[in-house]
Amino acid sequence: MSAPSPMPDSGSPAFSWPTRVYWEDTDAGGVVYHAQYVAFMERARSEWLRAHGHGQSTLQEAHGTLFAVRAMRIDFRSPARLDDALEVEVVLRECRRASAVFVQRIRRDGVLLVDAEVRVAALGTADFRPRALPDALYTQLKSLETSAE
Repeated sequence: MSAPSPMPDSGSPAFSWPTRVYWEDTDAGGVVYHAQYVAFMERARSEWLRAHGHGQSTLQEAHGTLFAVRAMRIDFRSPARLDDALEVEVVLRECRRASAVFVQRIRRDGVLLVDAEVRVAALGTADFRPRALPDALYTQLKSLETSAE
């Protein structure tokens, strides 16, 4: 598998994180269990943040902030199976003062298997209550917005 990379999609650059399907990801028939796609997308969003200089520990230590999923819409189009090499794409569609919306897609050999819209809320690490992003972090994330359908 290759390292994460920008991946074109409908003319927009998308961050892409490679993963492989293992036994623990599947049901008895070797098909990826539906909840596992959520884990694949979570890892890809975390790596997207890390690629932009904000690993989870950096967000907490430097900004007193963490992100929690607030809402998710997922369309399951085709199943992934044991040993499949997948690409999990991440595009930041909208950054607001205390939340962000990501568009994510999971593909196998270019074929769309799953697409999702994920809204995350910014929370303070001390109290887990909603909070505005620090100005520097907001400005950087806002600059990374890309329109994605």
